[in-house]
Amino acid sequence: MSSTKQSIEVVMPQLAESLVSATIGKWLKKPGDAVEQYEPICEVITDKVNAEIPSTFDGVMGELRAEEGETVNVGDVICVIHTETQTAGHAAPAPTGAGTVGQDASAQAASQDQSQRFRYSPAVQSLAAEHGINLQQVTGTGLGGRITRKDVLAFIDRGGSVVPAGQPAAPGRQADQAASAVQAGTHAAAASVAPAPAQVPAAASEQPNPSLDQVRHSGLHLMETPKIPTVEVEGGKSEYFIDVTPVRNTIATRMRQSVSEIPHGWMMIEVDVTNLVHLRNKLKDEFYRNEGINLTYLAFLLKAVVNAIKDYPIMNSIWAVDKIIVKRDINISLAVGTEDSVMTPVIKKADQKNIAGLAREVEELARKTREGKLKLDDMQGGTFTVNNTGSFGSILSQPIINYPQAAILTFESIVKKPVVIDDMIAVRSMANMCLSLDHRILDGVICGRFMQRVKDNLESYSPDTKLY
Repeated sequence: MSSTKQSIEVVMPQLAESLVSATIGKWLKKPGDAVEQYEPICEVITDKVNAEIPSTFDGVMGELRAEEGETVNVGDVICVIHTETQTAGHAAPAPTGAGTVGQDASAQAASQDQSQRFRYSPAVQSLAAEHGINLQQVTGTGLGGRITRKDVLAFIDRGGSVVPAGQPAAPGRQADQAASAVQAGTHAAAASVAPAPAQVPAAASEQPNPSLDQVRHSGLHLMETPKIPTVEVEGGKSEYFIDVTPVRNTIATRMRQSVSEIPHGWMMIEVDVTNLVHLRNKLKDEFYRNEGINLTYLAFLLKAVVNAIKDYPIMNSIWAVDKIIVKRDINISLAVGTEDSVMTPVIKKADQKNIAGLAREVEELARKTREGKLKLDDMQGGTFTVNNTGSFGSILSQPIINYPQAAILTFESIVKKPVVIDDMIAVRSMANMCLSLDHRILDGVICGRFMQRVKDNLESYSPDTKLY
């Protein structure tokens, strides 16, 4: 066999139906580096999410047609990859030269830079799952300590140990097929990803989880200790500069668009959640034993909000200049804060889920956000946003609407207060709810009624409330 060299142009794929362009966030491969099939070659920024673009064949990276930070239209060429096609003759020798030099350089860098140690390509995840390999035991020689297919194969050849029965073979989701590989591997921008904690299986322990009362339960943000952002800075003695990342630039653009185009109104209402606190305390340990996840107040809030939207569907709408578009599906966007950005993953058709189902969705989306594994589909289709600012200890906030939605609701911290009930003073668990509204669509009357309905729904929880 003999080989014929061929140069193939790689174009920007259409990662979502409405996507027309994306920004090159970071090149994971440089000219001269060896590239394996399905191995990510670059990160692209689109709608607050970084999507990894994998190669569809083996070869050597050639010319880069787009720079980091450059916005590229769907279908435009972003780089060139040189491949070898086998023809009749002698067998082709193993790649040498630039490819080998690139691999050696990557291996040397991996011993120092481990920033991408826990980012796994679809091909690596598939191979690890097939052979039952624990990727935490594999040494990565790729860029930033990344694990390549060759690393996994070498680990297998050395007789690497497999994952014990009952444990996941590889952290993260299973690999997609090659046809959908361009949509795989999404992750949050600029975040170092840690391996996913294994969920506690049902009935794994009959004892209550001792850590449940050591964290705040009112929402997503403090389920783990917040990370401190790491940034590259420069400047003089009296000041320093922080580069604006593509994700931060996208957030700035969306916030400016929301504030400049939407006339914001705002209102607040106080809710007595004493019964809800008792209900959750009664159910949380059993729920954890059955489901392996924490039962937070947010699941109850979401159910109350969804039921109120059913009564006032105008809250589930967007402005379209000459008409108001009311969405039939209730897709709740959750504002989830990471160390350097805010993501809004979506619970699709939240009106068709019970409290337990909403709790599972919250946990899943929070986990994906923390691990940097949100897909584009996870971020699209939201019709109403809920933010749990109470997890920060906030008692009052004025949120900015998630454009182009009509409203956003924040749930503040639960605080015990003395309140007057039937001319008597009682200590009750109270919380504020704050609503920002698009005054082109909504007015005070309809929003006041909506907020009152959410309040009634939250205060109607009782010891007899069912999760399923």
